[in-house]
Amino acid sequence: MKSKYILPLFLVIQIIFLKILPFFPDFVEGAYSNNLYIRISHFSRTLLGKIPFSVGDCIYAILILSIISWFWQIRKTWKTDWKDHILKILGKISVFYFLFHVLWAFNYYREPLFEKMGIKKEYTDADLLAFTKKLISKTNEIQLQLAKNDSAKVVFPYSQKEVFKMNVSGYDHLAKEHPYFKYEILSVKKSLFSVPLTYMGFGGYLNPFTNEAQVNDLLPMYNFPITSSHEMAHQIGFASENECNFIGVLATVKNDNLYYQYSGYSFALRYCLGIWQFKNEKIFNQLKKTVHVGILKNYQESHDFWQKYDTVIDEGFHFVYDNFLKSNNQKDGMESYSKFIDLMINYYKGKEF
Repeated sequence: MKSKYILPLFLVIQIIFLKILPFFPDFVEGAYSNNLYIRISHFSRTLLGKIPFSVGDCIYAILILSIISWFWQIRKTWKTDWKDHILKILGKISVFYFLFHVLWAFNYYREPLFEKMGIKKEYTDADLLAFTKKLISKTNEIQLQLAKNDSAKVVFPYSQKEVFKMNVSGYDHLAKEHPYFKYEILSVKKSLFSVPLTYMGFGGYLNPFTNEAQVNDLLPMYNFPITSSHEMAHQIGFASENECNFIGVLATVKNDNLYYQYSGYSFALRYCLGIWQFKNEKIFNQLKKTVHVGILKNYQESHDFWQKYDTVIDEGFHFVYDNFLKSNNQKDGMESYSKFIDLMINYYKGKEF
């Protein structure tokens, strides 16, 4: 077989392998997520964590420029040598696909978190209503403590770099209850692509090749703890978006700092209110009246921020990312972000905040 066919054939083998892998979550959990991945991620974060800028973003920039340059160079030979060019493209995709999964993405196929923690996924409207009311009470309480006025929005007093360091405290507390949430070796950075990220509609992302957590540094600051905690959950090996929202909320609300708790509780409350707005407008309006005006002002702050960058671009990228998630063992796609409420309700059932 000619060498130019080897990498494209390897891509086909990888795709077939990934169709089989979902049937073996225990194997992925034991051999990869709790073994090989931990070693890889610790090495990456040790190597790059103290570098003050995003190495991964720099690599992406160089890669994008290289791709553009390559297509420009072959523009005149595309018609005559199109088969060879396609084989080269498939070969490069094959290498990228392999590294993507070995360095991080096999985590998509690990044991679901609700099984790992023994949490049910189902809940009733009564469960949701009780949980939402508890969230409103707790979030109101913290907002009043911080703002000293129920009509004033919470103004976050810490810098972005301070947020990244202080996030670890919440993970330390969380790991005392659940050791598999232990976070070690900080590598969270402001994204060099924050403006494009905002137009795409994303608050952050994990670079799977460098294991750097990237956070959009244009976000309203009260969102910063929960957003960065979500990306840190990806770093410790959890790929599902709903699981990372769940872990991120727990890591913020278990932080000793009230501003972090506010970030987590207000985030979960916003999703619960959104569910009620969809399910029952009357109940939603009744619940909204009990939420402090200051909290609603923070929500409006976020809404105004995203509205300013709202274009067809984010709709296109959300469509692409929705299909990307579905192709990586997340059948709910973008809707999976809101599914963390299932876990929250059942985790806190019978417990106080």
